[in-house]
Amino acid sequence: MGRFMHKSWNSRLSVLELSTLRWSFEDDVIRYHEHGYRAIGIWRPKLSDCGEAKGRELLSEMDMSVSSLHWAGGFTGHDGRTFRESLHDALDAVQLAADLQADCLTVLAGSRAGHTKSHARRIFATALRELAECAQALGVQLAVEPMHSGCAQDFTFLTNIPDTLDILSSIPHSNVGIVFDCYHMAQDPNVLDWLPSAVPFIRLVQCGDAKCAPLGMQNRCLLGDGCVPIPEIIQTIERYGYEGYYEVELLGEDVEEYDYEHLLDSSRKLLNSLSLS
Repeated sequence: MGRFMHKSWNSRLSVLELSTLRWSFEDDVIRYHEHGYRAIGIWRPKLSDCGEAKGRELLSEMDMSVSSLHWAGGFTGHDGRTFRESLHDALDAVQLAADLQADCLTVLAGSRAGHTKSHARRIFATALRELAECAQALGVQLAVEPMHSGCAQDFTFLTNIPDTLDILSSIPHSNVGIVFDCYHMAQDPNVLDWLPSAVPFIRLVQCGDAKCAPLGMQNRCLLGDGCVPIPEIIQTIERYGYEGYYEVELLGEDVEEYDYEHLLDSSRKLLNSLSLS
């Protein structure tokens, strides 16, 4: 491969808390740190259970950075909340991301929820404009996440990067980009051809692998055990100037047989193998 990693590569590896769902927030921070990770992707319900003040204190004590706050959105009403309720929750999440000094806040548009696609786009664009203005004032980056069509139905109507970037182009703020989740977006066999053009918009890379494309529930396997070309993807993203976090996300039947310690160890081993001196 040659040398392509940023020299601070080790500090850019993170784990999203959904990967260790049964652990508490306190467990996640302490054990991720023990396994050599220096950043964490925070899932809001876990932090809420811990208490925000206590959580921030623990992060400071362990010298752990926050790669992302997960998540805000659902503006189309699929989950039963009104547009204003979802927007107010998202604005609260922006403030929390600022308080945590999170590298970004991930945003999910919401499913179509019976709307036409064009109407769903208008709803999301309206919310995103207001959210981006508030986030910019607080120094927060927003990262909109498209998902594979095989498992997106309850989360977002955005299932590819071009459609996502088309909406982002209507937002008059520079603090809005995308999440590039390998599990969702790299099922495309041509991913390495178009990936360079997407790199300038990437605010977070999530590392996920799979033995086949999702159909229904997400089913991720151990990094390196599936068909996603993770080394080549990271090489390309690094070559075109990305300097952000790489966040491990593992969930589904194919990883349920492993204990969390193994998930953390195997993921770090695979990612560390890409850092060449």
